[in-house]
Amino acid sequence: MATSGAGDGCSSLNGFVSEIEQKQFTDLPAELLEYILCFPVLKHVDICNVSCSCKRLHDVCHGRGKVWGHQYKLRWPRLQKHYRQNECCDWLKEYRTRHTVGLQIRRTVVSISQRFFTEVPCVGQVLGDSFAEIESLGAPEHFCEDELLSILNSDRRKSLTLKYYAKKILYFLRQKNILRSLKMFLEQPAEQQSALEGALLVDQYCNPLADVSLDGISSQLEEITDKIKKMLRIKNPSHPSLRVTQGDCFAVDDFDLQRQVVVTLNAVLYEQLQYKGNECDYYNPLNSYIHQVLLRRTGIPISLSVLYMTLARKLGVQLEPVNFPNHFLLRWCQQQRGSGDIYDFVYIDAFGKGKQLTAKECEYLIGHQVTADYYNAISTTEVLLRMVGNLLNIGKRGEGNEKSYQLLRDSLDLYLTINPDNVQYLLLQARLYFHLGIWPEKVLDILQHIQALDPSQHGAVGYLVQHTLEHIQHKKHPVDPEVKRRSAPEHLELQYSVGLIMKHKRSGYNCAIYGWDPKCTMSQEWITTMRVHQLSSGANQPFYNVLVQDGTCRYAAQENLEPHSAPLEIAHPEVGRYFSEFHDSHYVANEELQTRYPEDMAETLGTVRDLYHRLMPSPVQQESPNGPEGPSQENQDSQENQDTMPT
Repeated sequence: MATSGAGDGCSSLNGFVSEIEQKQFTDLPAELLEYILCFPVLKHVDICNVSCSCKRLHDVCHGRGKVWGHQYKLRWPRLQKHYRQNECCDWLKEYRTRHTVGLQIRRTVVSISQRFFTEVPCVGQVLGDSFAEIESLGAPEHFCEDELLSILNSDRRKSLTLKYYAKKILYFLRQKNILRSLKMFLEQPAEQQSALEGALLVDQYCNPLADVSLDGISSQLEEITDKIKKMLRIKNPSHPSLRVTQGDCFAVDDFDLQRQVVVTLNAVLYEQLQYKGNECDYYNPLNSYIHQVLLRRTGIPISLSVLYMTLARKLGVQLEPVNFPNHFLLRWCQQQRGSGDIYDFVYIDAFGKGKQLTAKECEYLIGHQVTADYYNAISTTEVLLRMVGNLLNIGKRGEGNEKSYQLLRDSLDLYLTINPDNVQYLLLQARLYFHLGIWPEKVLDILQHIQALDPSQHGAVGYLVQHTLEHIQHKKHPVDPEVKRRSAPEHLELQYSVGLIMKHKRSGYNCAIYGWDPKCTMSQEWITTMRVHQLSSGANQPFYNVLVQDGTCRYAAQENLEPHSAPLEIAHPEVGRYFSEFHDSHYVANEELQTRYPEDMAETLGTVRDLYHRLMPSPVQQESPNGPEGPSQENQDSQENQDTMPT
């Protein structure tokens, strides 16, 4: 039997075979051979070697057999949900395809940092070319996602740059699929559209990396429904809602029986489970996400109304959504269905613990009168537009950081999927992309669409077209980034280097240095606003770009920084853009950052050796030809995936 590359697996196999008395290994029944070759220590390389040793074993290791099926399931357990139990499949072909996709994905992700690295964070940068590369592979999407998840689930402190871009690509791929699902949802007849399912798609699109599913949400709602039924049974053991099983569609006609459901729903939801409107943090986007509403038991009027309406309908009470200004409501008909009189309805305030209001009391709620149109029931599509509009306004209210820009982009994508011809939001999307310097080609497409919809927007469109074309032209002739050597005479005042974990003396925040300037390079307005002139050295001292623990990026004066006495990881979303690894007391700059600051890593190692000598590796490790940390995790991962495959 060939053993080249088999390692411990074949040694174990040889030991097992040696115990079989007076029998040739290849004379054993095929079932027993398959059992042996599914021995847990055997890897796919071992199986390749075994199958090449003779025709008998080659036949036992055929692609549709148990041996390769075992190898596939062993290496990629997350993919099992995509196959039916006992499904007959060419496992060797699946293994090859998944293996090849993994190599292609890793090569693409590794190359991204080289092509898209920028010294200053470009908020909301879109890696469109790389996404196109992955899409052009034509590989099954679940293979691509599984490889990206493998990268993200590797050693927490290593492969930070690889994880940074893998996360961005996974975010994009999932959003693309969710948007496709939303379009299919909107194509359904209005009566078949569920407000809960629509709200969940909004939730998933804004949180594509979260584990949020319709089955999971439905299961939680079923638990609440069971609690309502349990309390309802005490009040009325013969109530028709108690006989309904999950998935049944029915309506309770008797008004008194409906009232019993509503009263019990209020008691369980607001008294027993303590759901409430989030008055203290009203503009938190989490209030709009159904899975967060269920987790935190708080929300805003529209999200709580979707929850309330869904629970009521499960128990036979038909409530309708009302797009009331400033305060979303539900209406409950007190007369024959089809009534158009606003006074024939009771209005339920899900934000106000299910309080029941008359039409006049609804006006008291918002402090002014409204026309009868505002009391009309609305469609599921209109519910989603209101929900997405809330998120859009929160994004516009944001502080101009990565998180608020991402929310603004996501909510614009959703809004324009539902209402693609809204000129106001199309123009906002074009301006946003233009401001962020991303997707200039898409900006031109949006502007062309706006011009076709509304020629009166010619002025705004013309301005953006001109400057977008300039941006595209500029991209064709990129400027080489500045290389900063600390040994240069003008840099002699520098005390710190990239990768060091620092503490701000005045503000007390923890941070990691990812760049520096010998003098402050900000505008005079910024210098005045930040009162830099009050510092002992003013603006005439080194300033450092730092990633702060709270997720912000700041520009700090040298005199305000000091090395952290107990270095710790900085939980900042941009860490992977600049660093490949956290090494006990400091961050290791990735190749791109080292290119910009070629002398800083040696300085960082010297600093941490002096400050935290107990945490430093041995001198032998430090003198590794691959740098202070040895081979990068990216290279290790790449090598691990270069396994030979059978042809």
